[in-house]
Order: sequence, then C-alpha cells, then structure tokens
Amino acid sequence: QVQLIESGGGLVQAGGSLRLSCAASGRTFSTNAMGWFRQTPGKEREIVAAITWSGAGTYYAGSVKGRFTISRDNAKNTVYLQMNSLHPEDTAIYYCATDACSPNCPMAYYSPTRYHYWGQGTQVTVSS
Repeated sequence: QVQLIESGGGLVQAGGSLRLSCAASGRTFSTNAMGWFRQTPGKEREIVAAITWSGAGTYYAGSVKGRFTISRDNAKNTVYLQMNSLHPEDTAIYYCATDACSPNCPMAYYSPTRYHYWGQGTQVTVSS
C-alpha cells in the first residue's frame, strides 16, 4: 500500500558527509509525519530524526543534533537526511518511515510508536 525507497547510503571517512533521500508512493500524503531510524547488529532500532507534515517541527536524537538535518519536499513526496561530521558510531542501516494516523494522531510526531510503514533500508558505513 505504502512504498518507501531510500537512497544515498555508502562508505565515507569520519568527518565526511552524506545525504539520504526517501521517496514515498502509494497511500501516503503530504500531511503525514516522516522519520529516519537506524539499526546496528545487537541493538534496537532507534529514532534519529523526525519532521511534521509542514516541516516546521523537527526532532533530533541527542547523538546527532547539530550534525544532521531533516527536511522534506511535499511536492516530490520526498524526505531527506543531510548528515555532516559523520562518526564511526553513525555506521548503521538507515530506514525512513511514515505514520498511519495523520492528520489526527494522539501521539507526538517524534514518538517511535507512531510509525508503521518502513523502507527497505540503506547502509551507511563510516570508516575511521
């Protein structure tokens, strides 16, 4: 029903930058909140950043705040994650996600429980 396709992952040295893109299609609308998550072996999936339907509200995990920027282009049904000053600890599979309750969600846009639709993931590897 909802398809999310990530791109832009790859291998980069510490201190470098990458920009991830997520294109949405199917039953998703510009009113949906969207988020980026990441997961490494042996760890639970964690939220990295989230953005409201208008783009006015953004959330960042403490470990990435000041280095990553989330943005969206509703005309293109695309969300972006600009990642600067990358650390080896940022190495993970990155997933984009969208909610299933907009526009009247009882939980905040930065709550992980809000998100039900996921992309296939894109690998980000940061070497030291």
